[in-house]
Amino acid sequence: MSAIFLQACSTAPQGSGSAPLPFILITSAPNASPTPTPFQPSLYTPTPLSYSLNTPSPEQILPTETASPTPIPPIDPTATVDISQLFPTVAAPPISEPGAVVPTALPPLTDNETINFLLIGSDKRPGASYRTDTLVIAIVWHKEGQVALISIPRDLWIYIPTVGMQRINTAYQSGEINGYAGGGPGLLKDTIAYNLGIRIDHTAMVEFDGFRRIVDTLGGVEVPVSCAYTDWRLIDPSYDPENENNWWLYTVGPGQIHMDGDLALWYARSRSKSNDFDRGRRQQEVIRTLFNKALQTDTFSKIPQLYNDFSSTILTDLGLGDLLLMSPYALNFTNANIRGYYIRPPYVSSWITPGGASVLLPNEAELGQMLMEATTLSTYAVERKSITMDVQNGTTFEAWDALAASRLNYAGYQTSLSNADRRDYVSSVIVDFTPGQDPNQRQSIISVLNLYSPNIISLPDTNSPVQYRVILGYDYEPCFQPEDLSH
Repeated sequence: MSAIFLQACSTAPQGSGSAPLPFILITSAPNASPTPTPFQPSLYTPTPLSYSLNTPSPEQILPTETASPTPIPPIDPTATVDISQLFPTVAAPPISEPGAVVPTALPPLTDNETINFLLIGSDKRPGASYRTDTLVIAIVWHKEGQVALISIPRDLWIYIPTVGMQRINTAYQSGEINGYAGGGPGLLKDTIAYNLGIRIDHTAMVEFDGFRRIVDTLGGVEVPVSCAYTDWRLIDPSYDPENENNWWLYTVGPGQIHMDGDLALWYARSRSKSNDFDRGRRQQEVIRTLFNKALQTDTFSKIPQLYNDFSSTILTDLGLGDLLLMSPYALNFTNANIRGYYIRPPYVSSWITPGGASVLLPNEAELGQMLMEATTLSTYAVERKSITMDVQNGTTFEAWDALAASRLNYAGYQTSLSNADRRDYVSSVIVDFTPGQDPNQRQSIISVLNLYSPNIISLPDTNSPVQYRVILGYDYEPCFQPEDLSH
């Protein structure tokens, strides 16, 4: 994903002008504050003092020393094991008092058939403390052409080696400050391996200004915003964020929204009127847009130039040689390759620490099941990837075809767009060109698009370039939640 991310940066159209910002001004903010309020989940409340093995209470973990790992025989991957058996660079959880409960590491969930990236967004500024509030794992089956994205909320309360129980977004800075082996990336890698069972092979971190620069170099990105989003935003990025009069309430979408660097950063980062879970969804939307833009353009011959241009913007352990070795695998990917996962309820529950902080405790069984699915090569996705669909907009609502295509991509279907014969369809239409005319397959498509009673036209055609055509009518509702779609 890091390679694709860098490659995408060469696709800025030459001589193109800046498009106007696609927002709707709703009202001024006489009492707005640029400081986001902490998210307080209320729907999921854990039983008091009920902890999973890898989320003990803070009172039970008092890290004061580290144990040296010792050589051991091969382990059973299904067994619960000590951290030193899995990750020799990680110190075993220290025991400083009799009877203390030691958290156990999650067995490895990924094998050597994947390349696993950690994409990091940081508010790092010179001379200031910082945290990594954007964490997205990208598991890449490069030979098969599959990607699974996992968004990690910043308030996930987990065990950080040599530190103890803490929010995951503090691991990077702790590793930098305390001289952990491998620094911030090293500690964050080991933290994720310990608590989520996912080996991280490479990291790529970008700061806010660097992200703006990358998107602006692209000439902006076209983000399919299926659900309208409203939040506070600075009237102009040069304005003082501490002055409440400089904030306005903006709405973007629904539609195919052109975003420059500042708008894309706001869309991927804001959460004042939403929460961290919704922010993770929007961040994946932006990542998918960058990924698809790279696939649609001839950027791979420009990797050396891109590496030089952005080596100061993206902090990564990927070398130029790594990117050149990975680039040929891009031919295996289509717009239907990315599966999206989000660590959110019911995989976590809200909890208040003894110090009064609002955090998220992992729910062991539910989270483990989701992580198992996310780290497994999906034969289901392989089957759906072979099904191509042509999407047409039969309404006067602009970009509904692009929004529906994005929705089908989330579910694993490969899509293309074309023009409808007219723009006054009351009901949506599904044209089935397949020889087999499988009603179950049609029903899957209907369920993904949430259509109640579309018109079905049966036209078996072995020479058709697509298996299905979807013509959207006014009965289509573009807003959807990606986590509700099966993979």
